[in-house]
Amino acid sequence: MPSRPAHIAMVGIPIVSHVLPSLEVIRELVARGHRVTYANDPAVADLITGAGAELVECTSTLPVADNNWPDDPVAVMNLFLDNALLALPQLRAAYDHDPADLYLYDIGAYAGRALAEAQGREMMQLSPTFVAWKGYEQDVAARLRQLPGADAYQARFARWLAECGTSTTDVDDFSGLPADALALIPRAMQPHADQVDSDTVTFVGPCFDTRQSAGWARPADAEQVLLISLGSAYTRQPEFYRQCLKAFGNLPGWHVVLQIGKHTDPNELGDIAANVEVHSWVPQRAILERADAFITHAGMGGCGEGLLAGVPMIAVPQGAEQFMNADRLVELGVARRIDTPDATAQNLRAALDDLVGDPEVARRSAQLRTETKAEGGTTRAADLIENMLG
Repeated sequence: MPSRPAHIAMVGIPIVSHVLPSLEVIRELVARGHRVTYANDPAVADLITGAGAELVECTSTLPVADNNWPDDPVAVMNLFLDNALLALPQLRAAYDHDPADLYLYDIGAYAGRALAEAQGREMMQLSPTFVAWKGYEQDVAARLRQLPGADAYQARFARWLAECGTSTTDVDDFSGLPADALALIPRAMQPHADQVDSDTVTFVGPCFDTRQSAGWARPADAEQVLLISLGSAYTRQPEFYRQCLKAFGNLPGWHVVLQIGKHTDPNELGDIAANVEVHSWVPQRAILERADAFITHAGMGGCGEGLLAGVPMIAVPQGAEQFMNADRLVELGVARRIDTPDATAQNLRAALDDLVGDPEVARRSAQLRTETKAEGGTTRAADLIENMLG
């Protein structure tokens, strides 16, 4: 433990799936007496202040409001660089006269690292998704650099680094792993985990409030519970929900919780069976603790929650890294993958029957639950952050 409370700054981006994974770590640091400031867009202000941190407004240009992300990887990289260019002057206005003792920053918040390096302060990256491995340069980065527009992106990034006074001037080094990083995911979900530098990266697993158990009550007459959720970004899928209702509505012994998000009207779903409850949002972790199966879009947050709860999963990936995550869950022996075009009532029902009837799936789910819990979660993450304070 440090000898005195410190000023810890978190620099994030307003993608909810990037904010939520570290939120309980922020809450724990505040509970331990530290002053925590959190630089992010006002769109996620309620989440940040709800965890006890002081919001430092840092306007973002990322297209999170309408989830209108381009398909071109170079265009996506440019969006994050644009966001960093806008964020850094805002961060300097807030922190040049009130520097933090330690800067934490999201893997997508380049300006956080730039600020820490320019001020010569300690820093630690918090990653809500998988991190680079020793072969990443050849496996992924080299291919990205061959895409149209990649050279111009690299040159623009290099000019920005030269202008903002960072100690790291090489683009690949800067956008890669720093000296210290916490991966807020189960190590089991990391590609090529054996090639990740353990001196740089510590896997602490999903970080949740261990005291949080309320929020949903399992019906007394439910023999088994199925949760269906496509997360927060890919929820405009009324046809998928209708197929789920057709597959599991009135299924004997099963109680179904269906989250449809804020962009789908329940009236679009047609008849809803008595064994199904439909919500725009649900306390996912609280339900998973009492569930027997989980249909997920295979976002990293959902994967981590599913593994932590030891619940077999049906992965229906929607975008980004979710296809890789879905395949990883299958490799781990705890899931079946069904792509959206194939997510018919018949296929969904068959996958559920297959999962819950397979003793090997149950064994692997229990084993991975034990391994994931052992990674330490929120408490270990906060301990490691405090160790950085000396």
